[in-house]
Amino acid sequence: MIDRTGLAGFLRSRREALQPEDVGMPRGQRRRTSGLRREEVATLCNMSADYYSRLERERGPQPSPQMLASIAQGLHLSIDERDHLFRLAGHNPPPRGSSSEHISPGLLRILDRLADTPAEIVTELGETLRQTPMGVALTGDTTRYTGPARSLGYRWFTEPGARDLYAPEEHAFMTRMYAAGLRGLVTLRGPDSRAAYLAGLLLESNEEFRRVWDDHEIGIHPHEVKHFVHPEVGALELNCQRLVDPGQAHALMVYTAVPGSESYEKLQVLSVIGAQTLRSTSG
Repeated sequence: MIDRTGLAGFLRSRREALQPEDVGMPRGQRRRTSGLRREEVATLCNMSADYYSRLERERGPQPSPQMLASIAQGLHLSIDERDHLFRLAGHNPPPRGSSSEHISPGLLRILDRLADTPAEIVTELGETLRQTPMGVALTGDTTRYTGPARSLGYRWFTEPGARDLYAPEEHAFMTRMYAAGLRGLVTLRGPDSRAAYLAGLLLESNEEFRRVWDDHEIGIHPHEVKHFVHPEVGALELNCQRLVDPGQAHALMVYTAVPGSESYEKLQVLSVIGAQTLRSTSG
């Protein structure tokens, strides 16, 4: 059963504890509230301001688990706070551990400060959970996929266009890397895991995957320098730094270019293209 009073009070306290700079928003000069405004939280949670306001006023329908997950991420809740939110709303919390898609507040705070840098947060299966605007400009919106196709490793073998963004000379290595990485996850997470499910789908449907899977390779790690072929700016040589959250099995991927290099200049061009695209889609 939903605890409307407890839910409203908890949401209010978490909203008031957040500052605009905590979530990558400008503070502005005429701010009177002690924390975020309700409409700002609603934007972060991808919902209407009216819907969120009704929750804080102990009104409205019982939030769905999907809506609660959005609220938990928008308010940068810890995993314990997320579980508390679900219970207040009358739902059982989602599972924790490697299968959880709840991003830790620490990773979100870092991502929010990287608006001018290509970056993304991904699961251990290569599913994109969040991207910066520059991340979208570099790789496209990779959060839009559903089902098994959410995994880049799965798309690598099933969607021909998935390889277009990467230099052809990297393809053979990446094929081996994705198969070896999935094999390691199947062993780590077990036969009932999502990794095992994806491996089963690929073994049934893809001859190339079966061939590299039968090589039993393991421990093939990504190159630190990645070679992209962007449809608008051409070849890009980018360093990729990974910050791993072992508790959630998520990784923050940050792509940078050597200052003064051709790729660095192309990233500046890409930032302009990305900003123009963002304005056109939101206008």
